[in-house]
Amino acid sequence: MPVIPILFALWLISRRLHRATIAALRQPETRGLIYATLAIIAIGTVFYRAVEGWAWIDALYFTVVTLTTVGYGDLTPQTSAGKLFTIAYILVGLGILGGFIALIADYGRSEMLKRSDNPSDDLHQKSK
Repeated sequence: MPVIPILFALWLISRRLHRATIAALRQPETRGLIYATLAIIAIGTVFYRAVEGWAWIDALYFTVVTLTTVGYGDLTPQTSAGKLFTIAYILVGLGILGGFIALIADYGRSEMLKRSDNPSDDLHQKSK
């Protein structure tokens, strides 16, 4: 399997995600959801670091894997407080993260539609 096309595709995806995130941050009504997403990830990371005693990277990893419902199962809370927090964390955090992902997808989709509706702007952007 050729590596260059895969890397190029990943670069394009990350570029579009970055543009969509920047566009979303410019809208005052969406900033709250973005900040809530960052806050919920930070809260989970700090909690698991403090209560479970995990390294920062492990706590962040578990937070993201849990909120995205991937759930590899390689890390699990061992304390009762950790287990109870995780139940509440999933219920609250899943809604926030789901809203954030939907928001970014909407901005990405609208940007693609704008470009397909006005191809001359796309050519103008490339020439800059």
